[in-house]
Formats: sequence, C-alpha cells, structure tokens
Amino acid sequence: MRLTGRRATERAVKLGGVSRVLLIEDDPAVREGLELALTRHGHRVRAVESGEQGLDRLRMDLPDVVVLDLMLPGMDGFEVCRRMRATGNVPIIMLTARGDDIDVVAGLEAGADDYVVKPVQPRVLEARIRAVLRRIGRDQAELERHGDLTIDRAGLVVTHRGVPVGLAPTELRLLLELSGTPGRVHSRQQLLESVWEHGYFGDSRLVDACVQRLRAKIEDDSAAPVYVQTVRGFGYRFGPV
Repeated sequence: MRLTGRRATERAVKLGGVSRVLLIEDDPAVREGLELALTRHGHRVRAVESGEQGLDRLRMDLPDVVVLDLMLPGMDGFEVCRRMRATGNVPIIMLTARGDDIDVVAGLEAGADDYVVKPVQPRVLEARIRAVLRRIGRDQAELERHGDLTIDRAGLVVTHRGVPVGLAPTELRLLLELSGTPGRVHSRQQLLESVWEHGYFGDSRLVDACVQRLRAKIEDDSAAPVYVQTVRGFGYRFGPV
C-alpha cells in the first residue's frame, strides 16, 4: 500500500524513505540552493515561488512537510500558513529573514511548527525537517478518537463504541487513508493510487463500492454518513465529526 500524508511521513522516518517537501520561496537563488541541498539529503522537493502556487501544490502533491518563506510577494507567508493550517495538519517550517520575535511569534500563531532564520544553512533546515518528521511519526502511534470511532493505527484495530469492527484489508486501508487527514477531500483517483496502488486512470467504481461497504460497518446510518462523507463532484473526506 502506498501511503500519503502523515502515514507517508511515518514510513519515511522509520524506514529511511523519501519524504516529500514543498518549498515556497520567491528568491530564485535561495529557492534553487535549498532545492538542490534538500534533494541531496534524500528528499523529494517541489519548489514554487508564490503562496498561491504553494496552496495549489499542497492540494495536488500532499507533501509531508512545507518549508515556507514568510516574506512572499502577493499573499504573504502568514496568510499562506493560516490557510494551510485551516485545511490540514501538514508540518510547516517557516523561513524568516530576521530573528525578529514579532515575526516568529506571528508565524507560530499562524500555525507554523518551527522556524529557521535566513540566511538558511541547509544542514540546519535539514535537521529541523527531520525533527518535525520524527515528532509526527511518534504521534501516529497513538490512538485516534473520532466521535464514537477509535482507530489504533499501530495495532490496525478499529472499534465503534468500544466494539471491534471487522474490516476487510481494503476497507481498512481506505479508512486509514481518509482518517489520516480529517476534512481533506480525496479524489477517487488519489484513492485509487494510494489504496489500490493504481498508478493509471483506474476504475472509480472500486472506490465507490468500498466506501459503501465501509459505511455499512462504521456509520449509524449509511444514508446519512458522519465519518466518510461525499463531496459531490470531487470525492470523499473523513469528517470532521
């Protein structure tokens, strides 16, 4: 199973796999230098020059961590950070041009997880990225509670009001995929690639049928789902409950 979001982060940390970094930096020299350095350290880097581009890539690429410059033209990094945090829990490391406490505090209040002061030393940024990914990996071992549903990712056990729910492997993978990023919309194609490992344009009916089976097992009323919700014209999302 190919995992995305926070599960991909855990795999990268524990197994030394490739983590996906979204770099948002408007200075070409800084952007190219950091992209090269992080790539050499084994990351898969997507580099863009504006906040608007970064928000688009966040939805398309589902990165494991975002490196975000605060002083961007147009939409600044503070607003980008707020918007990212409103739609998901991807770790955000901000780049600030000076060690100004006001900038740092404002960035952290906007939702950033860490910061690095410019001029950026690649080894420092690399260390911060590894640290935030390790924290995410540790968090993943904990039980998740969503309303009456409890998900034990480490033990691969799902209970509803304390009663174990028997899920087929594909149903379990689908639930883990959706619940890893509550509120985020997953297209059918994204689910085909991550749950079924279909790297081509697969049959979306596989997803729809599995969703119906999963709802029958975890929802009180599968006709009015609380957990696995349909977003018409886009796909599915988990909750929020």
